[in-house]
Amino acid sequence: MACRQPLTPVLRRLTRTASSEIGRHSSKSQQALLRTTIRCLSTSQPRPLRQTPSRRTAQAKDEFTSTKYPEIQRDERFARLTPEHVAHFRHLLGDNAVIDGVTSPSAAIDDDLAPFNSDWMRKYRGHTQLVLKPATTTEVSQVLAYCNEHLLAVVPQGGNTGLVGGSVPVFDEIVLSLSRMNAILSFDPVSGVLVAEAGVILEAADTYLASAASPHIFPLDLGAKGSCQLGGNLSTNAGGLRLLRYGSLHGTVLGLEAVLPSGLVVDDLCTLRKNNTGYDLKHLFIGAEGTLGAITKVAIHCPRRPAAQNVALLGLPSYEHCRRAFSEAKAQLSEILSAFELMDAGSQALVTQVTGNTHPLADGGGPHPFYCLVETSGSNAEHDSEKLGAFLESVLDSGIVADGTLAADETQARTLWAWREGITEALGHLGGVYKYDVSIPLADMYALVEATRARVAEAGLIGEGDEFPVRAVVGYGHMGDANLHLNVATRRFDERVEGVLEPFVYEWIQERQGSISAEHGLGLAKKKYIGYSRNETMVGLMKQIKGLYDPNGIMNPYKYI
Repeated sequence: MACRQPLTPVLRRLTRTASSEIGRHSSKSQQALLRTTIRCLSTSQPRPLRQTPSRRTAQAKDEFTSTKYPEIQRDERFARLTPEHVAHFRHLLGDNAVIDGVTSPSAAIDDDLAPFNSDWMRKYRGHTQLVLKPATTTEVSQVLAYCNEHLLAVVPQGGNTGLVGGSVPVFDEIVLSLSRMNAILSFDPVSGVLVAEAGVILEAADTYLASAASPHIFPLDLGAKGSCQLGGNLSTNAGGLRLLRYGSLHGTVLGLEAVLPSGLVVDDLCTLRKNNTGYDLKHLFIGAEGTLGAITKVAIHCPRRPAAQNVALLGLPSYEHCRRAFSEAKAQLSEILSAFELMDAGSQALVTQVTGNTHPLADGGGPHPFYCLVETSGSNAEHDSEKLGAFLESVLDSGIVADGTLAADETQARTLWAWREGITEALGHLGGVYKYDVSIPLADMYALVEATRARVAEAGLIGEGDEFPVRAVVGYGHMGDANLHLNVATRRFDERVEGVLEPFVYEWIQERQGSISAEHGLGLAKKKYIGYSRNETMVGLMKQIKGLYDPNGIMNPYKYI
């Protein structure tokens, strides 16, 4: 992470400016408000989330996807693994690249297979007995060609940090792990083009770019950056925290290499920003969730790392005030605005509950109904600080913002970001979570949370006691791109809760011309609901593309479309 410039001088300038304005209006109440609303955090180190035991029930941890969704039946066109198949893969890849539960079943092997069979939320669990870890594109090609010939279903898997069950098997599909393909192949500091293998961890790529002679930044940032891999990021078209500044992967990815189920290597590893020759086929693989082939390499344009980054956390009285603050941020911060994140009071209360930390705005009239985290990134610290100071003064004086705090250094900036990035983990510590990653026009974005909360309450499913499956309904997300994360936190996964939520959530979104998946993809969770965002013509065309690239249907079956 680039160093955030201290903002104390800006605070002093802001205080003097505001105080002189207050003096002209002789308002003691305004002067008192200023003293309580703009302040620096202490420089104490942030405390990480405590490793408290998960409260998920045994049923939630152990239930197979195939049991939970009995309507999904194994496609009997697919062959079942035999010792001969395993022997072929061992010969091809070597013993160390094969986790074999087919010919060598044991409790130890089951433990080795478990992380590949289950998502991190432990909501989905498959039956795979074979994990393959190729180290080269040639090996990926040979594996897929053999699987296609013998009708063996395959699930490409990266860091397995997805939220819709897209990266784990449903039945006995082979897991194709790209984790050994983790080399950074080249970086041009002049053009900013990075070429890397699909198994490179996102945080490792960003750290590499930060340490370059001319520091650059990876144009994607996620809460799961320490585990997720570039291939998985592309396969889900991950959006992340700074899409507002750097755009989507459809814009930053210049080229890629992928392997089709036939074994054919699609070599489109272009490093040019302009290449207008024929169909731009790489976009078919971005967001395809491994249903067309396995991404093996990527060329991506990375911008220069900002020399100055500033972070502010604001407390606001209503969602409408958040919209107004975002509008002002776009107008006043313009080119240096890199993130504008929305969090409701419920999400912040959960982080407080799990971490035991005191909220940065707790002593300023909080808790507030809403919070916004604002980040600026630029090349001139003084220029950026002046603009941010003017923005904060404006939204405070106009009553848009009720309270706020500024990070004075990098440690404090990380502390503020932890209140946003820590929400997902906090939710996971409290039990099962029904997660909905959606895009909705900004005017209605938070209304979905309110409508869902009311529906769950009306059904009598939310409350404080253990007899109520739902703990809370909270919302947060990327206001900069109208991406809401609706989360229904539960004590346990419960069919009654799922019945109340679905298809209600998707119908609500469809009525407002939103999208049922903003950045997490479709996977297994949303496959049957694609019609709420795509019409029959579009779905039909997608199926034709799937049939063309994967006629045997071996790539990540039972998902997507």
